[in-house]
Amino acid sequence: MKARIHITLKQGVLDPQSKAIASALEALGFTGVSGVRQGKYIEIDLQEDDGEAARASVDAMCAKLLANTVIEDYSIEIES
Repeated sequence: MKARIHITLKQGVLDPQSKAIASALEALGFTGVSGVRQGKYIEIDLQEDDGEAARASVDAMCAKLLANTVIEDYSIEIES
């Protein structure tokens, strides 16, 4: 199975990199861009046949290591 994890800063957490991206896009002539959010993307191959067990395992990985749950949110996609 393959797990895909998207990690972003929680709403309200200062995100200067996203502000810099939005400013750069505007400077390049891309108008109408707002609400830029940047984050991390992680793929993990799992030796697991049970989708629920795979999700639980990846959720534990995120909570313990991959995401700082104080300031970051994450979402998990599991593909068999």
